[in-house]
Amino acid sequence: MYQELGKKLKKILDLDREPVAIKWSVREPRDIEKEDGKSRFCAKLEKAMNGEIFYSTAEEEECMGGLKYTGMKDTEEFPKNMRSGAFLVPAGVYKSIPAVQRSWQSNMRVETGIFNSIIFAPLSKAKFEPNVIFLLCNAQQAMTILHANAYDSGSHGLGADSGPICSSMAAIPYLTGKVTYGFGDIGSRRHMNIKPEEVMVSIPANDLERILANLEEMKTKNFFRED
Repeated sequence: MYQELGKKLKKILDLDREPVAIKWSVREPRDIEKEDGKSRFCAKLEKAMNGEIFYSTAEEEECMGGLKYTGMKDTEEFPKNMRSGAFLVPAGVYKSIPAVQRSWQSNMRVETGIFNSIIFAPLSKAKFEPNVIFLLCNAQQAMTILHANAYDSGSHGLGADSGPICSSMAAIPYLTGKVTYGFGDIGSRRHMNIKPEEVMVSIPANDLERILANLEEMKTKNFFRED
């Protein structure tokens, strides 16, 4: 089912990039290969966009944010300078530790200890039922998705600020069931091959079929008709 939805989504929006299927799993899957080596959560998304299918555990995650916000590791296990956010001050992300900690209050995270792995795949190749669909697209395509989400429901997506995408584009849509959109953060844009004009959208998987049906219907209406 989701493989066909992935192909349809890419076609109807004319996406250059493959949408990514993300699934949290309570156990390590037997029919999918484990990621080879360590990488950041954002880099895992790019691997999947480029066609890779794999799962990752805490052992394969090299970023504190990726561990923290996806629920792969308890923050009590981190060094104090990471728990405080002090390491982000000399990096230039924040001016002070209080600024870091205030900012972090807005970042949602999956509860630690529930899941043992996260599965990543291009949506068009996903043989599992995902939780969240991640897209890199242009502003026009993102706008169209947001219109399709509101088309029959009248509901609005959540706009992400400068928080890490492991929270804003993964944990938040998973926990809230809301479409989220944003520009990414400095870390993800440094570690992924993202064009300056590209933006991010994440769709809770339960909403994908509805949004696709709305996209198809909208194409027959005046504002969205392609003449």
